[in-house]
Amino acid sequence: MEKLKVIIADDHPIVLLGVRELVERDPRFCVVGEAVCSKGLIELLEQQPVDIVISDYNMPADSPYGDGLKLVDYLKRHYPHVQILILTMISNHLILTRLQELGVVGVIQKNQLHTEIELALNAIARQSTYQSLEPAKTSVIDSNTAIDERVASLSPKEFEILRLFVAGKSVSDIARSQSRSAKTISAQKISAMRKLEVSSDQDLLTYCLERSIFN
Repeated sequence: MEKLKVIIADDHPIVLLGVRELVERDPRFCVVGEAVCSKGLIELLEQQPVDIVISDYNMPADSPYGDGLKLVDYLKRHYPHVQILILTMISNHLILTRLQELGVVGVIQKNQLHTEIELALNAIARQSTYQSLEPAKTSVIDSNTAIDERVASLSPKEFEILRLFVAGKSVSDIARSQSRSAKTISAQKISAMRKLEVSSDQDLLTYCLERSIFN
């Protein structure tokens, strides 16, 4: 039986090593390439046919292919026969639902990687999709928080940057569209996050999507 060829993409070397070891324990799969950014991932896909891509949802922002939903959409359009398995720490159900709509074969929460990777690989080998374990529901917003006041404190530029980021664009994408440097966009994004009192991209997505701030 011919092994299914796998490419792994993640910007953390320890994760790459761990995923490779987990995949190669299964004799049905063979890791044929590793990438630390989406640009490297696309270059590998252009070099050889593969069956499966296992990719982190959040990747470095300096790639023309972006990350997150933008990268998945690109992969599905240009490599429709490749099965995509996403690794993420994001638990927002709207993002997870959109990934399923785009046609990924499964989503694995990184904190459950060792538990789930074998289950996901078994599903892929059976030409089925994998339903990840339900992530814990989280909310970064206290019910008594003055959300409107926080949003009103954003400058017009900060508001627009967050709108584009939540829509799936990377910092470098936003910088190009605004004809500004990625450093400037990143600084304004961080400033906006402080005003909203969130400390991570996951919390930012949860804050904006749960409260429909950009709807």
